[in-house]
Amino acid sequence: MFSYRHAFHAGNHADVLKHTTLIAMMKYLTQKDTALTVIDTHAGAGLYRLDGDYTETSGEALEGVLKLIASLTPAEPALDPAAKPRKPAATAVPEALAPALQDYLDMLRRLNPKFGDTGDVAHLKIYPGSPFIEQHFLSGRDKLKLFELHPTDFKSLSGNIEQLGVGRQVAVAREDGFEALKTFLPPPARRAMVLCDPSYEIKSDYARVSDCMADAVKRFATGTYAVWYPLIPRPEAHDLPRKLKTLAVKNKRSWLDATLTVKSSKLLTDTSGEVIRPGLPASGMFIINPPHTLKAALQAALPQMVSRLGQDRNASFTLESGG
Repeated sequence: MFSYRHAFHAGNHADVLKHTTLIAMMKYLTQKDTALTVIDTHAGAGLYRLDGDYTETSGEALEGVLKLIASLTPAEPALDPAAKPRKPAATAVPEALAPALQDYLDMLRRLNPKFGDTGDVAHLKIYPGSPFIEQHFLSGRDKLKLFELHPTDFKSLSGNIEQLGVGRQVAVAREDGFEALKTFLPPPARRAMVLCDPSYEIKSDYARVSDCMADAVKRFATGTYAVWYPLIPRPEAHDLPRKLKTLAVKNKRSWLDATLTVKSSKLLTDTSGEVIRPGLPASGMFIINPPHTLKAALQAALPQMVSRLGQDRNASFTLESGG
């Protein structure tokens, strides 16, 4: 049950999608004067080292945030010392980043001042999990509830949050987030944003997400509910967004579903006949009661994620909404 550690996956392409979406949501939701309660059901450790053993072992950040940054500064062609001097070729103006992706990179710069000053990816060492992104946008009136069951990640999360010095604004508990969510809905000020991002390492997580969201909407219909999900060759993974859409439509709630595919999901074999598993090829974010600004933000950002993070010709995105 406790084998999953997000440290292996920090900064991968799924994090780029999830955290770009989360930042766009938090930026909008915290503009109002009324207090906001943010609940993160599977908070993880809060902060991750991109130069740590876990991340370097998996190498997933190389195909995610590090690849995105590398796409901003294309390498200069090597010069041939024997070649005759040539008139400099016209330099193409690089495509400006979509505002949502720019906000994502600005968040990384704030946490990594040397990277912010130099733009050198070698100085990008700290990667924020969802708790640090959420807390960054909160004002003094807002509250953040974090739940994490993994004993090691809970200890890391508690220590990382303590270093923020934000006192009682952020509460950390080692509890099952699926169950704990029930005790906080509806929130005192009738405004809430919930992020549900389990590991899905056990098949029952898919059903638990669906049931949890159904209960949450029943308790507090106007809350904003964001669910990250993997898109893998498993029926439950493809059924989950369909169930969430049915839930939203049945309850007459608006919804948005964004997916990012970076490569084919087909299993390959090497020369010896051994199966090569492709890793995570795609993921999605499903939001019930999304901010009205979110669709336009993702319409601009998703094509750039595909062009900058795509690994083969199967790279693509979808963006659907309703309600």
